[in-house]
Amino acid sequence: MKRNVMMAGLVLASAFASQAAMADAGLDLAKAKNCLACHAVATKLVGPAYKDVAAKYAGQKDAEGKLVAKVLKGGSGTWGAIPMPANPQVNEAEAKTLVKWVLSQK
Repeated sequence: MKRNVMMAGLVLASAFASQAAMADAGLDLAKAKNCLACHAVATKLVGPAYKDVAAKYAGQKDAEGKLVAKVLKGGSGTWGAIPMPANPQVNEAEAKTLVKWVLSQK
C-alpha cells in the first residue's frame, strides 16, 4: 500500500514537471519566433489573447490540427478583419509545441 502511494506521488510529480516544462518551452518558443509581437497571453494586441484562443477552441477535438495549420499557413476571418500571416520561422514540430501551449492557457 505504501509503495502504491509513493508511486502515485511520483506519477503526479512527473506530470506537474512535464506541464511546467511545456509551459516554459511554449513561452520561450513564442518569444523566439516573434509570436508575442502580435499576441499576448491575457490581452488582445493585434491578434487575440492566447487565453481567448484556448477558450474558443476548448473541447474541440480537431483544435490542435486547425491551429497548427494556421501557424504554418496563416489564416483570416476567425478573429476579425486582420489576417494572421504564415510564420516561416516555425516548423511543424515547433507549431505543435506552440499550439499545445496556447491551448493550455486559462
